[in-house]
Amino acid sequence: MIELRIESIKAYLKRAFGHDAQLLGVGDIGNLDEQGMKGFGYGKPLLINFEVGGKEREAVISIMKGDKYGHQFYWDRAAVLMFQYETSARMECHVRPLGLGYVDGDDQLIPVQTAKEFFIVNEKLEGHDYFLNLERIRKKGLLDIDIDTSRNFARWLANVHSAKNDDPHLYFRRIRNLIGSSECILGLIDEAYPHPFSFFSDQRFVAVEKRLIDWRWKLKEYSHRLSAVHGDFHPWNVLVTEDGDFSVLDRSRGEWGEPGGDLASMAVNYLLWSLYQQDRLAGPFETLYKVYFEEYLECTGDTEVLEVIGPFFVFRGLVIASPEWYPDHPESVRKRLFNFIVNVLEDDVFDWQNINRYME
Repeated sequence: MIELRIESIKAYLKRAFGHDAQLLGVGDIGNLDEQGMKGFGYGKPLLINFEVGGKEREAVISIMKGDKYGHQFYWDRAAVLMFQYETSARMECHVRPLGLGYVDGDDQLIPVQTAKEFFIVNEKLEGHDYFLNLERIRKKGLLDIDIDTSRNFARWLANVHSAKNDDPHLYFRRIRNLIGSSECILGLIDEAYPHPFSFFSDQRFVAVEKRLIDWRWKLKEYSHRLSAVHGDFHPWNVLVTEDGDFSVLDRSRGEWGEPGGDLASMAVNYLLWSLYQQDRLAGPFETLYKVYFEEYLECTGDTEVLEVIGPFFVFRGLVIASPEWYPDHPESVRKRLFNFIVNVLEDDVFDWQNINRYME
């Protein structure tokens, strides 16, 4: 519950409209009776009467209420309010926005003024991109430290995924996003591939989408699995040092989700690098894949992940098979990846020890 205090509103008016802004009255919509120090509830529109430059004005302050329809987190709600602030004045007869802001940790109302784009400032980390290690392995072979790194990835994921959250609606949302989001499966099919695509016909894309509907309904029975996740755990989002330590970048798609997404994201890249050497998962990358999977399953005991991981492999497979993202793949690599995408959806339980049969 966020409390909008009288003093905070006074301070906001001065920040947003100038030092001569004065609060004259506060109340519910349709009621400007003085209400003293009463706090006004989260999601409750608040009518304020104030004066700027000797001119009396009225305005309504609204804080969007969280709900299960994709507005669980404050950043979800911020996106809606930023959209309304940016576009409402361009529509005839629409209410005109007067301000946009956020409530900080001290319950102060802080204006956001003339925003053009947002940015983030992160600490500087040591290390190099993990994909460079995979390139080195492909050209020069495997080192003991490479095996340790894959094992440590699995241990780290197991620890991350040990945090659980009992929120079925949020799990449903994550599965909806996996299939229908602009940056996930349907978005990739629409935007990361030409249509028609000579390598994979539109009819085959349609068949994949239809099969995913069955999986969406299947995964409704797994909402108890909602866990803390990274959301984009692949070789370009991992920094490694020469002594084997690693750090991760660019957490994505929400704090909570299905652990199978993280597990699939790194695993499919071991497959990709192997396909550049052979027509299957084999050699040093098979070693890394098996160490990674075995360690994760041993640390978590989560064999149930094999029942849900299929669509996450489809998502990651569509990324690495895309001619936009990976234009230089040999035809044999792209063919094996598409075989994998189609076939992995046909097993109710992913056969992780025999992954090569999905590429036939």
